Amino acid sequence: MSCSGEVVEKEPELIQIRPSIVKQLKKAKYGVADHSTVGLCHWTKKSFRGEGTCYKHKFYGISTHSCMEFSPAGMYCENRCVYCWRPMEFYDSMEMQPQNVAEPEDIMTKLMAERKKLIMGHYGDPNQDKKKLDESLLPNHYAISLSGEPTMYPKLPELIKYLKSLEATKSIFLVTNGQEPDMIQKLEDEDALPTQLYLSTNAADYQSFLKINRPRYDDSWERWNRTLKMLSTLGTRTVLRITLIRGYNDDEEMIPAFASLLQKSNAHFVEIKSYMHIGRSTNRLEHSDMLEMDEVRSFADKLVQENNAFTVMDESEISRIVILQNKKRFIDRFIPAYS
Repeated sequence: MSCSGEVVEKEPELIQIRPSIVKQLKKAKYGVADHSTVGLCHWTKKSFRGEGTCYKHKFYGISTHSCMEFSPAGMYCENRCVYCWRPMEFYDSMEMQPQNVAEPEDIMTKLMAERKKLIMGHYGDPNQDKKKLDESLLPNHYAISLSGEPTMYPKLPELIKYLKSLEATKSIFLVTNGQEPDMIQKLEDEDALPTQLYLSTNAADYQSFLKINRPRYDDSWERWNRTLKMLSTLGTRTVLRITLIRGYNDDEEMIPAFASLLQKSNAHFVEIKSYMHIGRSTNRLEHSDMLEMDEVRSFADKLVQENNAFTVMDESEISRIVILQNKKRFIDRFIPAYS
């Protein structure tokens, strides 16, 4: 209450990642701001040293060193996927109320500063490409996918529109687990779709879906299928990302069911990749659960035989990934910059 007797409404408190978790995230080289996280991926760091680029550069023309990978929902997710390399053991809640989240511009200002700190540490190494380091300070590509599930952030449409308004922005990728179809619809309704939308597609049937994704929503399978069907009509580039795990979803008998998902989604591209034994996933899976590149190729070839609307477009052996392209919904693989 103020001196005049008027009741002063208290400002809602912003969601904060717990200090003990922030400490562990920073030890793992994450930048943290409120409920958001940012990081430099393995390939970004390799590109600074001239040691190669991410498969997204090869497949779509994305500039690896100028890519900013972040999440506005760093510790929030509706699934506990068995193959997740992220620190999901720290995930807290299932809800982000609009009044308790940071504004998009504030998120990006803070995360840009955190990312700059991570980059500055590379300037002291003479093996780093200084020109690339300088260019990386102003990203032109945004990958909204680092940790947590970004579609849980209630102001995601405003965030994507803000990123599109930045002069340097060329492209925005959004990766989703498909558990928030209403948010995907909202992105379309508000003209806030990303340049490319990825749907994690790790199971072709209900039982596999439960075993691999370990969802928290009772209607998780229905939510995911609703998102899958939306891909066929969304006004943006769409990708199914199939992560193969030995003994979980790599059986040839599952190929017809996966082919059916390809047909339902009518996605522009399908990325078929092996699970990678990295990060926190090493606590849940074995190194032997990764597929060899030849096995990924074989799975992709059989999938194409089952659904001939798709053709093998390219591959990245070092990342154990094969990409398919939809011949009946053809779009140029390389992404043009925003005009």
